[in-house]
Amino acid sequence: MSALFQPFTLREATIPNRVWMAPMCQYSAESEGPGTGTPNDWHFTHLAARAAGGTGLILTEATAVSPEGRISPYDLGIWNDTQVEAFRRITRFLVSQGTVPGIQLAHAGRKASTDRTWKGGAPLGPDAGGWQPVAPSAVAFDERHAVPTELTVDQIREVVGQFADAARRALAAGFEVAEVHGAHGYLINQFLSPHSNKRTDAYGGSYENRTRFALEVVDAVRAVWPDDKPLFFRISATEWLEEGGWTDDDTVRFATDLQAHGVDLLDLSTGGNAAGVRIPVGPGYQVPFAARVKAETTLPVAAVGLITETEQAEKIIANGDADAVLLGRELLRNPSWARHAARELGADVHVPDQYHRSV
Repeated sequence: MSALFQPFTLREATIPNRVWMAPMCQYSAESEGPGTGTPNDWHFTHLAARAAGGTGLILTEATAVSPEGRISPYDLGIWNDTQVEAFRRITRFLVSQGTVPGIQLAHAGRKASTDRTWKGGAPLGPDAGGWQPVAPSAVAFDERHAVPTELTVDQIREVVGQFADAARRALAAGFEVAEVHGAHGYLINQFLSPHSNKRTDAYGGSYENRTRFALEVVDAVRAVWPDDKPLFFRISATEWLEEGGWTDDDTVRFATDLQAHGVDLLDLSTGGNAAGVRIPVGPGYQVPFAARVKAETTLPVAAVGLITETEQAEKIIANGDADAVLLGRELLRNPSWARHAARELGADVHVPDQYHRSV
């Protein structure tokens, strides 16, 4: 019996298999006007294809809780009701295919206001459709990025409220899983790391202070997210810095804190907050971080990062290194990866009636 295609239950949500889609920005929303940040036909087609392909859980791309929280002007957002209505069309279809719809709630912080990646991803100033980024400290990501404005305590509280408002809208839009984005050098990650957080108040300095903002966001989201629905947290388990950064030891410690605040699963990635670091990229290179958290805590975990082969994914679950695998680029290449993997493993997966001839 395949481990990869066993259902997985968190709270009262049962995900039909352990093949999940990682959030991947599409940079395809309208950048101005009434449709700003609203999912369109591209987003529907992109996500619907993976649901029809048998993926158990689909997490949307990083979805901004405010306009200035977008990575680029072309990112999705969930700060108004127009966006909610457009998302409903997507979640209804995902559910019709047996897929659990999830949303990643995000704020880009100092890495906001950049161009599309296929156009180089350069920072955009206000004169080019961009805006002034904010951050825990007035420290730029690198020499290309603008120096961000340091958030005041009142502004921090406002952002916490924006996450809660976004979670309320996500519920209205039909999402069944919410994920707080605390990875890849975006705002929550910036607060966690001493590399980017130079504050001397209650939000900087000690581990307890640097994790305060993240836990306040989690508490605010959990307070409005129903008790029967799971809450995830995505983290960069390490910044790949020799010193002065967030480490995997910090991640293990923080996993326990997150669980105490109502997080149901830790989604483990790495990097993104420090420019110019060397990352030993290879097949499954981030899986050991998930395995360590799973071994040393009781919090369920998902692994991500160059997981491409059926046997590889099956072993990760069967060996107990993670409770689920998140596929990114491989699902861009093959929307029906889950169906093909199930066939290889002799397992069952949802196939649309219209595709019965492909079984």
